[in-house]
Amino acid sequence: MDGTTSDVPDQTGRTVLVTGATSGLGLASAAALARAGARVLLGARDAGRGRAALAQVPGGELVTLDLADLDSVRRAAADVRERTGDALHVLMNNAGVMGLPPGITVDGFETQIGTNHLGHAALTWLLMPALRRAGGARVVTLSSLAHRGPGLDVDDLHFARRAYTGSQAYSQSKLANLLFAAELDRRLRRRGDDVISVAAHPGLTDTALLSSSVRARSGARLLLPLARVVNLLTTQRVGRGILPQLHAATSPQVVGGDYVGPGGLGETRGRPAPARRSARARDADLAARLWDVTAAETGVDPDPA
Repeated sequence: MDGTTSDVPDQTGRTVLVTGATSGLGLASAAALARAGARVLLGARDAGRGRAALAQVPGGELVTLDLADLDSVRRAAADVRERTGDALHVLMNNAGVMGLPPGITVDGFETQIGTNHLGHAALTWLLMPALRRAGGARVVTLSSLAHRGPGLDVDDLHFARRAYTGSQAYSQSKLANLLFAAELDRRLRRRGDDVISVAAHPGLTDTALLSSSVRARSGARLLLPLARVVNLLTTQRVGRGILPQLHAATSPQVVGGDYVGPGGLGETRGRPAPARRSARARDADLAARLWDVTAAETGVDPDPA
């Protein structure tokens, strides 16, 4: 993929589920994949926003999915498996929240690790039979430059013993995404499955994440205009930001375990290229520990076991 969404290979006959598909990177990715011929399922927490998003995705289908609620994740996985005849070619784990004040999900998880990592891990495991049956399938998990933060405490994912900061919680959730993607691919390779796991990040892209984070805080009315200015001055447009995840989802050159990001200065913008992982993101022992803790936390059997 050289640098536009028109470079996406023909996706006719392939079925894709994109989480967080009502705005930003998710909606733009869903629309690009649909234009390339894919059957696209839009994962959406809010049905009203989901229906509005369908207008931009030719032939798109809505899947109700709240990653912060494991019961919703289980229902969505069952819906997707039934609707697709147990054949899913691409799962794009795109949805995310960023920099929120302290909060917990309905399952008692810290909101950012619960939504960004635990919900996606559970969804991936529950959909693995459909991915395996499709043949040549891919799991694409979105991470971030923010994964290069202070690290991840596998024994304290929910900040029970640490002082909470929104930025640290976001950073650890994005590191968890990378660790999970790598461990998933290692296990798929050991089994000899015809499924690969890859990761991607959008660099600095003008999405609603920053604004959503600001809205969740006191003083949002004063801070929102500043957030919009910061986005405009420092980020690339969404149409460019989606290129790494589209490349990860569709390029024949991609192999299991790849991590794709923008190839420009500091991986902030530019055409898709190999991205750099932090030392912690390359820690296979940490990834294996996170895998086991994730299974225990979610109560979902890991696949591959």
